[in-house]
Amino acid sequence: MIRRIGLALFLVVFVGVVVTLGSDGYVDSAGGDIGFIDALYYASVTVTTTGYGDITAVSTSSRLATILLITPARILFLILVVSTTVEVLTDQSRKHILTKRWSQKVNNHFVICGFGSTGHSAGKDLMQRGVPKEQIVAVDLDPERIGIAANEGFVAIVGDAAQRTVLAQAAIERARGVIITTNRDDTAVLITLTARELNPDVHIVAGGLEQENLHLLRQSGADEVIDATAAVGRMLGLSTYAPQTVKVLDDILDAGTGLDLAEVSPVMVDGSLGAPPGTTLLAIVRAGRRLSQAEMDRSILDSGDRLVVLREPDPNS
Repeated sequence: MIRRIGLALFLVVFVGVVVTLGSDGYVDSAGGDIGFIDALYYASVTVTTTGYGDITAVSTSSRLATILLITPARILFLILVVSTTVEVLTDQSRKHILTKRWSQKVNNHFVICGFGSTGHSAGKDLMQRGVPKEQIVAVDLDPERIGIAANEGFVAIVGDAAQRTVLAQAAIERARGVIITTNRDDTAVLITLTARELNPDVHIVAGGLEQENLHLLRQSGADEVIDATAAVGRMLGLSTYAPQTVKVLDDILDAGTGLDLAEVSPVMVDGSLGAPPGTTLLAIVRAGRRLSQAEMDRSILDSGDRLVVLREPDPNS
């Protein structure tokens, strides 16, 4: 694209130089002399086929130059414009077709609304946890961010995630999870409302910037709300008094590099339900509530429980 723009500018300058060298053969309807600026003006309206007619070739040599030099430059300029337009439209149509085909067959995928640094990190974390790239959709208004997502292999959609049509392109009705990482809480609330309306069963995780707005995200339908500002503040405070603890937490949060934090179902171990072998049980979540340590000590696991465990990363994943 840059090369084509450069060639187009070169053609304009080329025609301007030709007219300047043969300025005696051109007449300005305003009666002035033909300077280089006038020549560039003539070149711009000529190669774009606008042709106002205020500067015209009157001598035989200038008309010959128009036939042999300026006309081929005009044709080449038009070829550049038409080919670039066709290429852009074709590329957009191809992307639209590919996205449409993808949306018709995809299922159980993840939609990331807002692909800034936070959304980008969320996408990488999903990949590290075994989610294929084609199962991760990035939605953002910024074409540059979407370009980054596409270059990294994610499904990329340019648009406002608060709009039903955009979320429909992301096949929200069949999505497994939605991650909302916008830079405004009101936008996050609107996206949450729209996503929940289109898919009542999807798991929505939203990041909030202002603590006073977190309850609005929950009320609008988010299953999990992350207080982004407070989370960073806690990590900073903890690192002051227990730096090694923060290193361990960072290791746990970075999937695939050390200990992994995971949520699993109980499995049969020696005839009774327990945590999977090779894992360390941290918490039991029953009916959406985390059991206290005392409750964990005296409880028998149920098949419907969710276990939060630490485990070594799977080298085969």
